[in-house]
Amino acid sequence: MSTKPKDKTDIATGLLLMAAAAFFGWQTRTLEIGTSLRMGPGYFPMVLSGLLFLLGALVLIKAFGREGEPFGKIAWRGMAFILPAPVFFGLTVRGLGFVPALFLAALIAAQASSRMKPLYSLLLAIVVTIASTLIFSYGLGLPFRRFGPWLQF
Repeated sequence: MSTKPKDKTDIATGLLLMAAAAFFGWQTRTLEIGTSLRMGPGYFPMVLSGLLFLLGALVLIKAFGREGEPFGKIAWRGMAFILPAPVFFGLTVRGLGFVPALFLAALIAAQASSRMKPLYSLLLAIVVTIASTLIFSYGLGLPFRRFGPWLQF
């Protein structure tokens, strides 16, 4: 194993995972951890943060062992549409309801591909919304409003 890192993508990924783990682990510092038998509210997030940190450390160590590929082109379009879609869903699901919030979030995420045609985006959003509503609302019986108060006049 060499002492000089060879794979810059693994370095960036490992450090990013470790930083995310440290951030989320830091957020649990005020929560009661408890024990394995009597878990407190901070136990599970702390364990996940620890596992994420270990994963980041393993990826970082891997950077020293093999030659990596250079960074490719950054998919800005994908990030511009994929990342906001679940945020939009989370912010609007209580007001719009599950069905319209999911439909719009799927429609937003579908725009990430430049090859996605508007008709196919619409069909994808409809299929995802119907399937998710059938699974989560009817199949699993989860108690959420299908249509929220913002749509009731």
